[in-house]
Amino acid sequence: MSKIIIHGGFFSESSTNLETKIAKQKALILIVRDSYDYLQTHSALETVVYAVSLLEDDELFNAGIGSQIQSDGKIRMSAALMDGSSMKMSGVINIEEVKNPIQVAEVLMNVDDRILGGSGATNFARRHGFESFSTEIPQRKAEYEAKLKSTGTGTVGCVALDANGKIAVATSTGGKGFEIPGRISDSATVAGNYANEFCGVSLTGVGEDIVSGAVATKIVTRVTDGFSLEAAFEKTFNELKPFDGFAGAIAIDKNGNIFHQDSHPSMVFASFDGEKEEVFGA
Repeated sequence: MSKIIIHGGFFSESSTNLETKIAKQKALILIVRDSYDYLQTHSALETVVYAVSLLEDDELFNAGIGSQIQSDGKIRMSAALMDGSSMKMSGVINIEEVKNPIQVAEVLMNVDDRILGGSGATNFARRHGFESFSTEIPQRKAEYEAKLKSTGTGTVGCVALDANGKIAVATSTGGKGFEIPGRISDSATVAGNYANEFCGVSLTGVGEDIVSGAVATKIVTRVTDGFSLEAAFEKTFNELKPFDGFAGAIAIDKNGNIFHQDSHPSMVFASFDGEKEEVFGA
């Protein structure tokens, strides 16, 4: 019954950039298959951390080493993890110089103060053996120096259902790029990353829109209250329309149903259940 779905933000490059599109498709397929294999011998919680770490390690995606640069020239990242069984959520907000923020969130799962921000998050990471790591890559530096405005729709995430019926979700982002230092994204909030025993949801898109719509929480709550996964998505995404909310979401429910939807094309995603594989644009 094991299922997994991952996302890598929105495909913001020109639709004519076939090379980048193919590269992202290939990367997502490799990561989702690798993570599915991992899921066979690990819990859903362990697997979402594993999958998001792989996404953070790939500079194609806006998280970890591929993170965007903020208006003051620094990179700050956010990530969150939620265990659907225990209903515990942990996360870091605006952490700096850490290769895998989602792994810091994993350590925080066992700490009383489970969501840390800014220097507190970075200092916690150092105390727990996460060495200073420059996440800056030439592509992001060139974008910053040329003042090329990003679309602000980059995030990575994973939802997994394990063989024991446990659901977990993880989300990580490198921000929208050129934001005001101190800006909080949706990724480490229950609007962008939420799970319980019935459903798990990870979001990508414009953080302010996702928070305004309380998207992840609404979808999970509606599934819990008896909505089908598709109906919960439909109602929640309809509520984004009055303010043209920009969001994409992936989800798995307790019955193994997988669903994804975006309000603006096109979210980058891939899913796998051991037999059927789906990837964006294919």
